[in-house]
Amino acid sequence: MRRLAWFLLAAAASGQSFDAAKLEAARANLARQNTQALYIVKDGKVVLEWYADGVTAATRQGEASLSKALVGGLSLALAMNDKRIQPWEAASKYIPAWRGDAQKSKIQVRHLATHTSGIEDAEGDVGHMELPGWKGAFWRREPDPFSLAVNDAPLLFAPGTGNQYSNPGMAALSYAITASLRDAPQKDVRSLLRERVMVPLGIVDEEWSIGYGQSYRVDGLDLWANWGGSNFTPRAAARIFEMMMRGGEWGGRRIIERHTVEQVLRYAGMPLPDRKQGPHSPGSGLGWYTNFDRCWPEVPRDAFAGAGASHQVALAVPSLGLIVVRNGREIGKDEPFWTPVYREIFEPIMAAMNYPARQPGPPYPASPVIAQVKFAPAETIVRRAPDSDNWPMTWGDDGHLYTAYGDGHGFEPLIAEKLSMGFASVEGRPDDFSGINIRSSSGERKGDGAAGAKASGMLMVDSVLYLWVRNTGNAQLAWSADHARTWTFGFKLEESFASPAFLNFGQNYAGARDGYVYAYSQDGASAHETNDGVVLARAPKSRMRERGAWECWAGGGKWSKDVAARQAVLRFPGHCQRVDAVYNAGLKRYLLAVSYGHDGGWGIFDAPEPWGPWTTAFHTEYWGQGETHGYRMPSKWISAEGRDMALVYSGLLFNGVVNDAFCVRKMSLETR
Repeated sequence: MRRLAWFLLAAAASGQSFDAAKLEAARANLARQNTQALYIVKDGKVVLEWYADGVTAATRQGEASLSKALVGGLSLALAMNDKRIQPWEAASKYIPAWRGDAQKSKIQVRHLATHTSGIEDAEGDVGHMELPGWKGAFWRREPDPFSLAVNDAPLLFAPGTGNQYSNPGMAALSYAITASLRDAPQKDVRSLLRERVMVPLGIVDEEWSIGYGQSYRVDGLDLWANWGGSNFTPRAAARIFEMMMRGGEWGGRRIIERHTVEQVLRYAGMPLPDRKQGPHSPGSGLGWYTNFDRCWPEVPRDAFAGAGASHQVALAVPSLGLIVVRNGREIGKDEPFWTPVYREIFEPIMAAMNYPARQPGPPYPASPVIAQVKFAPAETIVRRAPDSDNWPMTWGDDGHLYTAYGDGHGFEPLIAEKLSMGFASVEGRPDDFSGINIRSSSGERKGDGAAGAKASGMLMVDSVLYLWVRNTGNAQLAWSADHARTWTFGFKLEESFASPAFLNFGQNYAGARDGYVYAYSQDGASAHETNDGVVLARAPKSRMRERGAWECWAGGGKWSKDVAARQAVLRFPGHCQRVDAVYNAGLKRYLLAVSYGHDGGWGIFDAPEPWGPWTTAFHTEYWGQGETHGYRMPSKWISAEGRDMALVYSGLLFNGVVNDAFCVRKMSLETR
């Protein structure tokens, strides 16, 4: 009789949004496909634990390249947490043999952790042990794999310009991490993992091993393999993934600082693997795989994973409190690696959860005027002012755009100090422009990172610049009569309106519909949260510096000076974050850009009036440019007929390109 050690508590599963029959079908299907162990945890409770004949909960499973997360990514996170190594540093800081090499000296730590270093892999079409030269020696570990990885493995491309899976690259990462530990209490990767993670998590020595069971003494370092050669029980692997899912905490104890966990689990922005043969191949964090661009469509975007040969897989989904560990032999034949992982593991388990995987479509019907928004090819994007973001802007009386930036050094030539809020003007066309920094002792703000004062909206009215400043307790109004050189700060809004943006008309507010100015915002107190709606306020332009002159849209054509009476003009539950608004005179439509967060989802909604009714001109849950945000539509760059526009946005590093910059992408509006 087949020996089974599994349980599926149907009642508990149902209580945790699982369909017991679907989950059992997923388990049975995987059991038929060489699975040795399947372990699922939801919200800290075991939902399913199953082992094949001859396998028990105490059986350590060979993890193959799942080791790259369990050993490589985890040890890197610990060293980063202790500020012993940083991802942007040159790896040659820790690997002396590379310091005199013109190419390898350019390899950064993050390149090693994301397979973008250019170091050739030691894989081939024959058995690894029988490969000729340094490749076979790497797998035979003769004399040791680390010296071969550092000294013999060649570069295939310039570091950071491509993606080539590289086991020797991971070996070099282990060398660098270990070198960073020379004066640490734990001086090698195994000791570091044991004392800092395994013991606190209650994982005993019998539940895990790493490095093919041995270390190598190289250049005075005790080095352990991190690319393969580890063995973990499913329960042990699941605990590590759950600790990371919890932001580095376990049992009320801080194992790794949350910001470090977020850093290693976030898409690292480096070039993606070639997806022509495998659309489900994920982008990489620092040693961990990520679903940042929904390459696993039925899985939430915050998921992260590790995986190795013969489809050893561990998946964590923080938004669902879900951990899945699968061990065994290969699933499927002659398919790209991630295809059966997604089809046979991820999809069925998501279906068993009754998880509404795909995000909802747009909240409003299609625009009756705008049939389609088309963006110019990505290679035409113009980027200036690296490492600055936000970019609210307005069309000034002198013909220039005026803008503000956050957490950066402005336009080239960069100013020396990093500002939380700085100012600039932009001259020229969207494909040929220059930015000029404007220094303001009264307006600039320094430091504080995400908590620092930032500009969220800008407007010029009658030759006076107005500015909404967020992160000040609530949004605050400021103004400048000398083109952003000096500023006066006025009242603060007392509720909601976390990140207001002005409705921009033409140059110097020419072409305004009436004597009011209008301001939109997500309906919440924090610019860093997503809310359910967008609210609208207005004031006579002659009295906009007076708090008592402002009134909120209260629905049904009514306005109220009591902000508590506000009603949303646009609703999209859980999707409304920062906004931008402009009147397109050529099309006679009000355009409202709404960011759904910082992961590349956003939309453009249009209406005949500032308060609606809204229809959808453009909507995407992922734009394809990484973790972008701050979508701005400069009124100066709208053509007379309204069909040609430009978008300014910012975002994190994506595919090796820095998007935290003044990024300009042309777009065209096709009308019906």
